[in-house]
Amino acid sequence: MQTLVTGGGGFLGRAIVEQLLARGDRVRSFSRGAYPELETLGAEVVRGDLRDLDALATAFEGESIDCVFHAAACPGIGVRWHDYFETNVLGTRQVIEMCRRYRVPRLVLTSSPSAVFAGKDQCGVDESVDYGIAWLKKNGGHYSRSKALAEQEVLQAHKPGRLATCALRPHLIWGPHDQHLIPRLIARARSGRLRRVGDGQNLVDTIYVENAAEAHLQAADALAVENSPVDGKAYFLSQSEPVNCWQWIDEILALADLPPVGKSVSFPTAWRLGKLCEAVYRVLRLKSEPPMTRFLAAQLATSHWFDISAARQDFGYQPRISTEQGMQRLGLWLRGEA
Repeated sequence: MQTLVTGGGGFLGRAIVEQLLARGDRVRSFSRGAYPELETLGAEVVRGDLRDLDALATAFEGESIDCVFHAAACPGIGVRWHDYFETNVLGTRQVIEMCRRYRVPRLVLTSSPSAVFAGKDQCGVDESVDYGIAWLKKNGGHYSRSKALAEQEVLQAHKPGRLATCALRPHLIWGPHDQHLIPRLIARARSGRLRRVGDGQNLVDTIYVENAAEAHLQAADALAVENSPVDGKAYFLSQSEPVNCWQWIDEILALADLPPVGKSVSFPTAWRLGKLCEAVYRVLRLKSEPPMTRFLAAQLATSHWFDISAARQDFGYQPRISTEQGMQRLGLWLRGEA
């Protein structure tokens, strides 16, 4: 295939690029950065911003594209809705427009399970669960709300015989080369600012980055089949074995030769602190992310794990790399041995 990966320089995006190249597909990456390592791997790199329609159009020009993997997004827990709306919603809308204009037959969106989060435990829920847009809007879950809106637009854009779409919801992507989740946990622990939120018993799903990338290729291949069961649907992805959130964090810290999290705060306290932080950052118009938000407090204190049987059934997803194997690889990377 000739493929386009938006956000190809990112953590998941790069893994998708690597797996596409490894099986012989041609890859074009669209990212804001230069990422010469992608060119070394054999990918074509186009620089631009999702919000710039003309720049985005250059990524679609030339050889006809068979599939777009839309992994680019504005992540995090910032307090400015505008930033998330412009990139994640309007940017996705423009990707859909380009797919239609250039007659791209397949579009796979990287979404998020947090699109259906509503502040409460989610234990073994499947894709029939409603979006959490109302709760997210009320409680500052800007990233997740924007991903919910983007996912809805991608799924609604599915048109048999013209543009086949699906959305994947990988939960807590981790592994070597991560520049967000793992480094932030370690930095907070080293500074003494990491606190357990809640009673420490909540279970969460995670997914190793290579498993998440492989699922994207599997879903894209399934979309190529006429009347595919994947058409216009969203899917949860995980390691298929929820872990205790705080025990898992302690295991990651141990890989970095750091002690386990020793201090904790109650969920109500973290919620109030998050609300205060949001207000301060909003008033001062700070562009950085606050140390706590209401959304983050709720995520850290609740259980959220999912039924992935639909992904198994519809496109054959199976986490090939176990959590144990992934942790071993992560440890080698953290120690500079891989």
